[in-house]
Parts: sequence; C-alpha cells; structure tokens
Amino acid sequence: MNFLTIGHRGVMGVEPENTLRSFIAAQHAGLDLIELDLHLSKDGALVVMHDAEVDRTTDGSGPIAEKTLAELRALDAGRGEHVPVFEEVLDAVRTPLQAEIKDLAAARALAEVMHRRDLVGRVEVSSFHDEAIAEIARLVPGVRTALIASRYGIDVVERATEAGAETVCLNIRRLTLEVVEAARKADLRIIGWVVNTQDQLRLVRALELDGATTDYPEIKRTGRFTA
Repeated sequence: MNFLTIGHRGVMGVEPENTLRSFIAAQHAGLDLIELDLHLSKDGALVVMHDAEVDRTTDGSGPIAEKTLAELRALDAGRGEHVPVFEEVLDAVRTPLQAEIKDLAAARALAEVMHRRDLVGRVEVSSFHDEAIAEIARLVPGVRTALIASRYGIDVVERATEAGAETVCLNIRRLTLEVVEAARKADLRIIGWVVNTQDQLRLVRALELDGATTDYPEIKRTGRFTA
C-alpha cells in the first residue's frame, strides 16, 4: 500500500480548520484523505468542529450542544467561513474522508447519513472512544474504523482489536517500535499524527507506518521522497 497523507481538519496549518475552505485546499493539494471532526448541535445537526465549544475556532462562545444550527451558522469560523455540516463537506470535495466522532450520539447520527448516502466506501470513522467505534461498526456493517490514541502503551493494540478497528492513529510523540511491531502482528494499519516537519516525516517512514496526518500540504509532496 502507498504511504497515505491525511489532511488534519483539512490543511489547518494554512487555512481555518474544519471549514470548506480548508477541505477544498486539502483536495487541491492532492492529500489522500481528509480528516474532520463531528459534533451534534442542539437541534441534532451533524456539524464539523473539533472542540465541544465554539470559543477557540469561531467568534462565538459556549458549547455546540447548546446552540441550534442556525446559531452556529451565524458564527465566523475564520476568514468569513461558516461552520459546515457534514453533508456540505460530502458535496464540496471528492477526496475520501476520515470522520472523527466523540460519542455514541454522533455515531448514530453519522450512521444515518452513511446509510442514506451509501458512504461505506468513502468514509472511514475514527474515535478516541472504543464504544463509539463499536457502535458505528454495529450500525454500519462493513464500515472501516480507526482507534485514535494520544497517551497509550502496548494496550492500544488489544483495544483496537476488541473494538473491531482496522487502523490505529497514534500520537508520534509516544510511538515506540514495540507498539508498531505489536500492531503489525495484529494486522492493524498504523497512521502517525501530527507529522509537520521533515524530522517527524523521517521518523514515521523509518518505522514503516502506513501514513501520516499533517497540518500542511507540503508533506504530500516531500513524503514521496523521504525514506
């Protein structure tokens, strides 16, 4: 398999994260997948934002779960961009997506969209939460899933296997050869995050990972030549 480059919230190093502008830039850069994050609004819309609150990435404040879609739409998410809903992203780009869910409610809402739009082949679902991975797998047979981990040990391999994930997305700051070897023995694909420098890229290539999540589109170009 070719080395995959995954755009982190689009290309958040150069464009406002989790916006259509960022996703379109990631597609133009030729990234293999685009990663995004999903939350539910007060009225049940599947909106694209990383944090549970709007404070960091918009000109508003407060939890997403306490705002209607109309209220979220009124916010500036950077450079005049609005907060997109998931289906807008599906319509705006053709690049395959990696959608991160935070809880069971988001898993159920995403499952409904995946069934309605036949997205099993286009959308991989990721989460830090084992139960969310298991729930989306139950609701959408055949869906590809990935367990994300920031602070982890060798146990992450067993967790991924038990949740039915095919991939582990691992913080490269804690990555060890022992974990990589255990994941390989379990036939798991391994993605490293966040890879933003040449040194970080050399590390993930030396460990023979399957791909890297990056904030910058340049990793796609240089990744081909880095051994």
